[in-house]
Amino acid sequence: MNFTLLQTDQHSSARAGVINTDHGDILTPIFMPVGTVGSVKALHIRDVADDVHAQIILGNTYHLYLRPGLDVLEQAGGLHKFNGWKRPILTDSGGYQVYSLTERRKLKEEGVTFQSHIDGSRHLFTPERVMDIERIIGADIMMAFDECPPYPSEYEYAKNSMHLTHRWLDRCFDRFNTTEPKYGYHQALFPIVQGSTYRDLRIQSAEYIAAKGAEGNAIGGVAVGEPAELMYEMTELVCSILPKDRPRYLMGVGTPANILESIALGVDMFDCVMPTRNGRNGMLFTSKGIINIKNEKWKNDFSPIDEEGISFVDSHYSKAYLRHLFVAKEILGPMIASNHNLAFYLWLVGEARNHILQGDFVEWKNKMVKQLQVRL
Repeated sequence: MNFTLLQTDQHSSARAGVINTDHGDILTPIFMPVGTVGSVKALHIRDVADDVHAQIILGNTYHLYLRPGLDVLEQAGGLHKFNGWKRPILTDSGGYQVYSLTERRKLKEEGVTFQSHIDGSRHLFTPERVMDIERIIGADIMMAFDECPPYPSEYEYAKNSMHLTHRWLDRCFDRFNTTEPKYGYHQALFPIVQGSTYRDLRIQSAEYIAAKGAEGNAIGGVAVGEPAELMYEMTELVCSILPKDRPRYLMGVGTPANILESIALGVDMFDCVMPTRNGRNGMLFTSKGIINIKNEKWKNDFSPIDEEGISFVDSHYSKAYLRHLFVAKEILGPMIASNHNLAFYLWLVGEARNHILQGDFVEWKNKMVKQLQVRL
């Protein structure tokens, strides 16, 4: 994998670059739709590629391990062949489930024992096992196994958690470096910076991760309930330490405004379930602000979903029709809304990239952040 930094904004830390993978190029900054169990919810793979214009999607190691299972994925030739996605894939490591499934897991030095949410069976995830699983899934970018501490965390807990993540990272690299990709193309391993909201821990973790010389690096442990100002503070701090010539991935972020502000801090890659999850519930993100399509005010509004025509669906469907689908509980409603939201997110990071290259990113970003948060 190779990262070429094309331009850094003169008035911020925003960057435009290109990540080259064996499954194609990724133009940064980029948003990555979440495909937890091998599908982006409510969308066909062809729509994610052709209408949303996604360049890379995510898979979830924990969920894919449970269903369809490693035997099926290996027989298929990896996730790319299993779901028909021909572009790059990134897999998380199950580290988020260490945070989110606290009632179903036991954490120790060796790793984490999960109790399956499907049938109650128990499964041990160690750093070595996670590397093996991600090899079988076949992602272009594999994430290291980490612990994501909750917010708020006591200092000692955050410190011990960070050191555990670092020890697990060493074990991940040991396993990664002594194994080979299974399907004939390159896989990269990204380590993850932790440290909660404590500056000294974030500095220590960022320096530890930077010293690994990985092909890319991630910032974890944010978007877990902390105020946005703290998230930005930690992100800016970590980006000032991580290598400039490697892509930076801010995990689990976020709203359109969060993404633009974080791009200004030097982040290149983003993912979040918000576009599809909120879309399924009738919340639409547009260039003029946020729409709750279920509201009565849209009943007789026959204008496009987004006045700027961000998504292909805008030329086909009006606000009134989409509201009708939600009120009638038609499956097509959540499908159109999810498609639109993802297309909007990809449009937004694409516009950010264009303005970085043009040299007027900050002026554009400040205007857009205000617009994006308006409730229409």
